[in-house]
Amino acid sequence: MSQRVLTRAWYRCTVRGVIRPVPFLLAALLGSPLALLEAQVPYQQSVMQQIQQLTISMERSQTQIEESQRQLDTMRRQLANLQQQVAAGSSSPATPALAAKIPPPSSSSVSPDSTSATAPTTADLSDRQAMQQNQIATLDQIKVESESKYPVKISGLLLFNSFVNTSAVDMAPAPTIAIGGPGNTGASVRQTILGVDAHGPHLFGAASHADLSIDFDGMPQSSGGGSSTAYSTTFSSNATLLRLRTVHASLQWARTEAFFSLDRPIFSPDTPTSLTALANPALAWSGSLWSWNPQAGLTQELPLGGGRKFQMQAALIDVGDAPVTSWSTSVVQTGAPPTTAEQSRWPGGEVHISLLGTGSDDSEHFGLGGYVAPHISLTGQRFNAWASTMDYRLHLPSHFELTGSAYYGEALGGLGEGEYKDYVTRLDTDGAGYYFRTLDDIGGWVQLKQKTSERLQFNAALGLDQVFANQLRRYYTNTPGSIYQNLARNRTFTGNVIYSPSAYLLFSLEYRRLDSAPVNGQPWGSNVFGFAAAYKF
Repeated sequence: MSQRVLTRAWYRCTVRGVIRPVPFLLAALLGSPLALLEAQVPYQQSVMQQIQQLTISMERSQTQIEESQRQLDTMRRQLANLQQQVAAGSSSPATPALAAKIPPPSSSSVSPDSTSATAPTTADLSDRQAMQQNQIATLDQIKVESESKYPVKISGLLLFNSFVNTSAVDMAPAPTIAIGGPGNTGASVRQTILGVDAHGPHLFGAASHADLSIDFDGMPQSSGGGSSTAYSTTFSSNATLLRLRTVHASLQWARTEAFFSLDRPIFSPDTPTSLTALANPALAWSGSLWSWNPQAGLTQELPLGGGRKFQMQAALIDVGDAPVTSWSTSVVQTGAPPTTAEQSRWPGGEVHISLLGTGSDDSEHFGLGGYVAPHISLTGQRFNAWASTMDYRLHLPSHFELTGSAYYGEALGGLGEGEYKDYVTRLDTDGAGYYFRTLDDIGGWVQLKQKTSERLQFNAALGLDQVFANQLRRYYTNTPGSIYQNLARNRTFTGNVIYSPSAYLLFSLEYRRLDSAPVNGQPWGSNVFGFAAAYKF
């Protein structure tokens, strides 16, 4: 066979072997992508559905997150307003204990007391966090609705106190002086306090605010002469009358405040810390100018940089009579008679300037004050009551705090000092009239506090009030019921521990020593042991 024939035969076989499988190869190559596409269609549809579902879920989650954020913002604003209300009002326990101020929240104020300038410990932060959680929880409660539709808050301190007095005192549950004689033991709930706090509309660019507090330590009025009479029942009875304690109303601008109040004088801003003595402060009539009188005035603050402020206050004040001042029985009265200050027809005036540290109401401060008020005595003599004062609060290392006040003045019975009297009188033996003398007065108090945590604090305080013996001695009398008239000096030492296991429970143990000295004769003394349990609401 020739070479040409062999070549043609090989070519035909090769070409046919190659060409014949081509359609099958093309079909396979074209069919594979189609199969893959057909297989991917359900998968892609499933992925798209999952993406849509995830998108819807994310949108729902985003909506829920935004709603939660709005709720958190609302709670933060409400908590900030609550803290501002507590810082602005408060009062206490115990007044500072309510004040502990009430820790603010409150008190009331009970004790808005400060810590030292040192860094807080882990225990302090834990206590504060627990208190803040309790405060946030109160936001879920039903709010009190007022007719004006503005926010109103009801607060109070349900207080039980028991006492042991080793010698006789003037008021067994909350004594102020020792009077000699056998002691007594008992319990009382009459120092329970109720309060109402309200925020009103803005006026002239100022926020309006008002509050009042009452207790159950009032005394019924007799039908004639307006003089107070003692209860026929004992101090443990609930047959008592409500007593208006304090009232505040104000318009507050950024640096200015216009106010009227029934409260302690503006030049005596501090009070010792106690939970067993709320009807009268722990050092009442022993160095603390505390009595509640109507006042109307202005407060102006000037920033000094670094968070410090210079504060100026001025007010008119209507000072009540001293307790031993009695109305003349020759004058028939159908109601409460005018006081000796009201009979002068001129109001009293008071001023106070102070340097305030950084922080809230429990910050450091140093202040100077003055007061003058014209009076007319029941025997017709005109006189002026006046006082010069100094007050301070200093933060010391190791969580200590030093607070105090001092004064010198004349006729201070209406402000809670002067041994219960503004002046003394004595009938002229010739019957020509009365001898009359206003009494100079000097005194003050100091307290050392250690607040180891938000739950535990220790307090020790000493107060002294003294009229000048050489002015009082000529008016000494042996007539019955002349204890206060003959009293020349009253000194009180008190120490207590206050424990708050939660933001709303308070317990306290307190010791007090009273030393009261008449101008002639032996001084009287009494040891007072007290226990108090309180629930804040």
